[in-house]
Amino acid sequence: MRVAVAGCCHGELDKIYETLALAERRGPGPVDLLLCCGDFQAVRNEADLRCMAVPPKYRHMQTFYRYYSGEKKAPVLTLFIGGNHEASNHLQELPYGGWVAPNIYYLGHFECPPYNSSTIRSIYHVRNIEVYKLKQLKQPIDIFLSHDWPRSIYHYGNKKQLLKTKSFFRQEVENNTLGSPAASELLEHLKPTYWFSAHLHVKFAALMQHQAKDKGQTARATKFLALDKCLPHRDFLQILEIEHDPSAPDYLEYDIEWLTILRATDDLINVTGHLWNMPENNGLHARWDYSATEESMKEVLEKLNHDLKVPCNFSVTAACYDPSKPQTQMQLIHRINPQTTEFCAQLGITDINVRLQKSKEEHHVCGEYEEQDDVESNDSGEDRSEYNTDTSALSSINPDEIMLDEEEEDEDSIVSAHSDMNTPSVEPSDQASEFSASFSDVRILPGSMIVSSDDTVDSTVDREGKPGGTVESGNGEDLTKVPLKRLSDEHEPEQRKKIKRRNQAIYAAVDDDDDAA
Repeated sequence: MRVAVAGCCHGELDKIYETLALAERRGPGPVDLLLCCGDFQAVRNEADLRCMAVPPKYRHMQTFYRYYSGEKKAPVLTLFIGGNHEASNHLQELPYGGWVAPNIYYLGHFECPPYNSSTIRSIYHVRNIEVYKLKQLKQPIDIFLSHDWPRSIYHYGNKKQLLKTKSFFRQEVENNTLGSPAASELLEHLKPTYWFSAHLHVKFAALMQHQAKDKGQTARATKFLALDKCLPHRDFLQILEIEHDPSAPDYLEYDIEWLTILRATDDLINVTGHLWNMPENNGLHARWDYSATEESMKEVLEKLNHDLKVPCNFSVTAACYDPSKPQTQMQLIHRINPQTTEFCAQLGITDINVRLQKSKEEHHVCGEYEEQDDVESNDSGEDRSEYNTDTSALSSINPDEIMLDEEEEDEDSIVSAHSDMNTPSVEPSDQASEFSASFSDVRILPGSMIVSSDDTVDSTVDREGKPGGTVESGNGEDLTKVPLKRLSDEHEPEQRKKIKRRNQAIYAAVDDDDDAA
């Protein structure tokens, strides 16, 4: 099947679908599925904007509301995960995932409004309960999505080219602190065939060869790909051919193993702010293994009447933005989404939002919403993680990212995007363009993280600084596909524009596609 993967969307659905349509006209056929790696920004109205974890001056309506209202419909089935710039109150209605618009599905988190400046951040934190549940999976995984990169993944790709493009990553790369430690742990544990990420606003590919646990067992490998944000002349979209069972249905289905794990770990859900650790085999817990057994999966299957189809039960739960009637003082309400209610009732698990509502009423765990973005308190009513993810840019500091505590005017510091000027934008053409980056050769994680002149993969680099060589999938197919860029009405200048930091243009209320961020 043909799968398109997008980096940070930042609410630019119209632009993404336009670029996808152009790619389909140029390519061998239609795309079957679109995967978005976070910062999706499913903003329905002005109240949603106030719950987005960005400074108020960057809160501008993009184009998602048109798909929510039914004015437009996504032309391809779209699945997305959350990032660190989301409409927190909207996504919290669907802690187990669900439809945010027809043909657009969110892959599951929770928090509760009204938000203060701490909880508006904690909505995107990595929780130990989420990592714990994912580590119960035993069956092979084809595709894993994360917003931030797994820590250390840059040591398995063309690190030299990465640092040439993003020189301000050097210290974190050398200290091995760039990326998410939780994602790295999951990568080592789950060993998926593909891992797609975004967040750091640069295209980067790597191939991680895992070690076989037992002798005679075939070692698995993960093909990693991170993509840029949705801007002109940037590598934000990639189309891949991925093996797919031709007899499988053409609609979404729940995974029986994951449903079984959700049901087994239901008693571990914690909606208070108290710190606690997950069960482990240390003699202190009666149970520590919550993986799905054949018997438990059979029980869940029977509970669902052997029907794993995801119901198309989207419903409008909040008023939609009307450009002709702006409502800057729209009230923020904690809503219970009927999709979540139905899912929890079918599976026999806790409706997290109902529990949060009761906890709020009984113990007042959620404070009043505050507009101030400089409060750094952490009494967020969340299930905290043992991983250090409490930064405005997840666990990775990226100067090209909006910081929640930034001042009104950023300093006149600039970041060069030299490598982007070598990559053409998508335009109709009869000839296939060359791929600007490839999956790199397998490399062993070095003992020293210091980047030297020869500390890079043994890949050919052409005069434009693009790594050569290819990596093939199991069926011998070349994975080096044409990178897709956002459409632009203007030609690329001879000398690349200097780019201001922190995504300023993404959140600016302008229509010029060439404004860089």
